[in-house]
Amino acid sequence: MEHTEQRPATQARAEKPGGTGSVFLSFAPWIIFGVVAGPSTWEYAALAALVAAAVLSGKDMLRGRFFLLDMVAIVFFAVLCVLALALDRHELIWLETYAQVISNAVVAVVALGSLASDPFTAQYARHSVPREFWDSPVFIHVNKVLTTAWGVVFALMTLSTWLAIRLPGQSDWFNWVVPVALLVWVVKFTERYPEQYTRRGA
Repeated sequence: MEHTEQRPATQARAEKPGGTGSVFLSFAPWIIFGVVAGPSTWEYAALAALVAAAVLSGKDMLRGRFFLLDMVAIVFFAVLCVLALALDRHELIWLETYAQVISNAVVAVVALGSLASDPFTAQYARHSVPREFWDSPVFIHVNKVLTTAWGVVFALMTLSTWLAIRLPGQSDWFNWVVPVALLVWVVKFTERYPEQYTRRGA
């Protein structure tokens, strides 16, 4: 009797993606860059994002945990820092102009591209879900949906920040209001969807 009472609780835990806090931390450097980056500040934004990525992922790397989004962030922002030091300002006008667009596009490509092999949110989930549930249909479905949601949100943010450049009169909306609204939605969705899906399945 005791075994049958404990099984649903364990199974319900396995059906949730888990590790959402770590997912949010992995997005922090990208969000920092998006907030700070501008025509005259993108170099400092890249440095701040690089430091944040290294610090926030440092503990995981010491434990042998290498998350895709963290590794991409470290490489991407390191490259930006190198470009800032190696090239003259006039050679970086394109980067000053499109820095936010490029960073958002990189996240969208990484997230959506990971669907072809291993949804990136599943990397975090495996550290809080028993191994025997990693191949379960619920686990796979939830992480595909969450990964798709993050990828689509950053794709929309890519479009929004590009429109901010093309439509300067609406830059506040496209640079701030729309991206913030999208981020708030996807954070809430990430927190709520696994439990809602599990509840529907039950």
